[in-house]
Amino acid sequence: MTPRPERVDTARLTRLLGAPELAWLLDRARHRMARGRPLTGAVTLTGPDQNQRAAVERLLGRAPRGGRSLTVRLETVDEILRRSGASPDGLAAAVTALTGPVARLDETRRAEAAAWEEAHAPLGELGAARPELADWAARVRAEGLARRLARTPKAARELLADAAAALRALPADPPVSLAAFAARTLGSAHALDDGRPLATLVLSGTRALTGFADGSGARWRREAWASAGLLKDELSSTVLTLNLRGTPALDWQAGAGEPAVLTLRQLARDTSFVPHAASGRVHVCENPAVIAAAADAHGPGCPPMVCLQGQPSAAALTLLRRLHAGGARLLYHGDFDWGGLRIAAALARAVAWRPWRYTAADYRAAATTASGLPALTGAPAESPWDPDLAAALTELGVRVEEETVLDDLLCDLADLADLAPPP
Repeated sequence: MTPRPERVDTARLTRLLGAPELAWLLDRARHRMARGRPLTGAVTLTGPDQNQRAAVERLLGRAPRGGRSLTVRLETVDEILRRSGASPDGLAAAVTALTGPVARLDETRRAEAAAWEEAHAPLGELGAARPELADWAARVRAEGLARRLARTPKAARELLADAAAALRALPADPPVSLAAFAARTLGSAHALDDGRPLATLVLSGTRALTGFADGSGARWRREAWASAGLLKDELSSTVLTLNLRGTPALDWQAGAGEPAVLTLRQLARDTSFVPHAASGRVHVCENPAVIAAAADAHGPGCPPMVCLQGQPSAAALTLLRRLHAGGARLLYHGDFDWGGLRIAAALARAVAWRPWRYTAADYRAAATTASGLPALTGAPAESPWDPDLAAALTELGVRVEEETVLDDLLCDLADLADLAPPP
């Protein structure tokens, strides 16, 4: 309990203990009080100057011992203060009167912990309202992301409350510009600008919501926002297709058996537009070489195809979700390497698909047939659609790119081309 300073003779106490040359002595006493330690024993100042030595002499009424340091016993100071009447309650009351109330460190820590607990309340509310974000909310709390971004509990609570408000409104359907969404939801068109703490937090939650893969750079951020319907640029995000129909332009391209590129702008502006796959199947691949070879080999008769061109773009995700919602069955093939498995897993978190020659058995057949295959590199990944596939990659340790099995893929498409209805 902090002593009451009102029993102190302020003028006399200031003359005795209030000189600037004795500030070090008060600091040592405050340090002990804050940690709940008794004001007993000696405190030492290394390398004191003559003024500090003279101040201690005036306080004690005698010259301190010589040497390179200055030592004072706190019990002695306490007794002097009580006997003089300057501080009848002793040294602790004097320290409080001269330097202000001393908060106990353990109490301060408890209060700080309670304040941070309260600051994180919006995360708990968000996890309850959106169960798909509960794991993300727990991870943000455990990793201290809000502490690093906001520094103080008050600022963190405001930051997390704004982030929760934004994430509750996602994904945006129909898609909307990022600035317009920020203005409508957060009261400022610039609230989610790059580099702002709120943008960092909301983008992290957005990726947890949509399953968008890890990455970096301006293009990756643009695509990550777009995966939740927030558009920074409607034209940069594209998806490569073959023989989809539904608009005059697509119908013309499909009639010629030529690949077509759809932009996110086209998909976002007309949400009623559902590309048509006459066969009910859409084959999805990772690399443009597969689309080009399929167009060369089968032309207008090739079954409909979509190419991710690496990590699925916002345009690709929007298109595939729309195809799936329209009843299309998505069949996926990618590279047999760790990057390919990550791409496939990211796609699976966004939309349902079935393997197209993309299982452990398919990998083993290709890896044991082809020669001169490059070695696997990078960190291992999982294959949720077929756990044996990741195990097989670890066992055999070679990469099998789509181009290596291109003939098999084209044969599959040829069999289906015979069954496809004429355009």
